[in-house]
Amino acid sequence: MTEPQLPIMLSALQHYSYCPRQCALIHQEQTFEDNVFTIRGHLAHERVDSGESGMEYGVRVERALPLFSERYGLVGKADVVEFLDDGTPYPIEYKQGKRQQKLHDEVQLAAQALCLEEMTGKAVPEGAIFHHKTRRRRVVVIDQALREHTLQLVKQVRNLLDLGLLPAPVADRTLCQACSLAEVCQPELVGQQQRIQRLQTQLFEVEDD
Repeated sequence: MTEPQLPIMLSALQHYSYCPRQCALIHQEQTFEDNVFTIRGHLAHERVDSGESGMEYGVRVERALPLFSERYGLVGKADVVEFLDDGTPYPIEYKQGKRQQKLHDEVQLAAQALCLEEMTGKAVPEGAIFHHKTRRRRVVVIDQALREHTLQLVKQVRNLLDLGLLPAPVADRTLCQACSLAEVCQPELVGQQQRIQRLQTQLFEVEDD
């Protein structure tokens, strides 16, 4: 028998998609700091995190719903899940800011859909991201491409946590501007150290010639 997989937090997929180093600092080093962006996010989630559930406008609504997938080794919770008349789950992820260019948030929603499908036996073809800033929902189709991308990230996150290594900072330093872990991460300092190491390696290669 194979040993059961250690579960990966659903939020780790979003963190890894944004920045593997951020994912390792939070989920491996257990490091987290607040900044204005994370505090705004906490405030936007106040009602969601309350766990209030019930019928709203004729729809069953569950908040802060615990999720898991034994098949993929995932665990976490959904901000909001609406259940349609036939029992089909409709996950809704709350985000404070505007839509991001890459699929960081969509990946987290797709992982929730995978958990809900395993838990309920119902297909989850779509969900939504509620942007608190605009007070609007954005429908996300949970298609095969998004599912495959999400499962690939699951493998990458598991490999990262199994190895226990801290990745280098991302090349796109604009991502660091909104990151609450910038002071802990020190991307500029680490980047300079890596540059010095490369120059030293090149120097020795020249001398060997």
